Amino acid sequence: MSVIVKSFSVEDKNGEAGDMFYIQHGSSNFTIIDCCLNDNSKDAIVDEINEKRKEKSITRVISTHPDEDHICGIEYLDQKIEILNFYCVENSATKSDASDSFKHYCKLRDDNQIHFFVYKDCKRQWMNKNDENDGKNYGSSGINFLWPVTTNEDYKDALKKAHDGIAYNNISPIFTYSLDGGVRIMWMGDIEHDFLEKVKNSIEWPKIDILFAPHHGRESGRVSSDVLKKLQPSIIVIGEAPSEYLNYYSGYNTITQNSAGDIVFLCDTGKVHVYVSNYNYSVGYLNNESCYNSDLGHYLGSFDTLEG
Repeated sequence: MSVIVKSFSVEDKNGEAGDMFYIQHGSSNFTIIDCCLNDNSKDAIVDEINEKRKEKSITRVISTHPDEDHICGIEYLDQKIEILNFYCVENSATKSDASDSFKHYCKLRDDNQIHFFVYKDCKRQWMNKNDENDGKNYGSSGINFLWPVTTNEDYKDALKKAHDGIAYNNISPIFTYSLDGGVRIMWMGDIEHDFLEKVKNSIEWPKIDILFAPHHGRESGRVSSDVLKKLQPSIIVIGEAPSEYLNYYSGYNTITQNSAGDIVFLCDTGKVHVYVSNYNYSVGYLNNESCYNSDLGHYLGSFDTLEG
């Protein structure tokens, strides 16, 4: 069964570039990653999510960190979908000028009935573990966390800065979604380059097909060349940050979201078909396999996955 991974082209209420994704798994799982809903976009995005997850039994929300461009409108999302599985790193982040969205993030984070704190190699029923005896056959979502290592001193310092209301980017986890016999995708939240340089040797870097560049593709979130050599991404998605702040990852195939718009990856065994909402956007490195689908957007092309 095909899997859809979608990256929305979004801004928060202050017009800042944001992040919001979903994975429509081939199993009974549905995953939302981060939240960035402004008054203009919230109804259309939430309606789409509810349509895509209506036949799914398990919906989880992974929140990488509580900056506004990653939690904007999470109270509205909760109102419309009822968040019952909220994944984040264990933290005590505070803000002196807390928004409604941050207050709601804290409510979800601190609710031990719905939160699940993520860390390297954590296991969770139906996230990356399937109970074959449960009789419900929900399946595994294929999500695995490579970071944080909670005993790492640099990570502890990032947690302290979040607690003190100073900075939040570097508490972001690093995780992958993998499809059996198909795509592997990596997210890093808004981890910053300087922090990643400190901790990179504590992380096992797998080969991947798609990397969502951290910090919306900014130079400040640049992934260093030695890490990229281990990851060997087929595509790097560069996010919504203003062009003057972006790192364009020379030498790698890229999709620049502030030009492409919404991006959809239709993932099959050994194949990924790529679509964007901007019909004037194009790239030259994908194969034309004539997989046109107006419901998904403008077909850019297809590529073979590393596993398949």
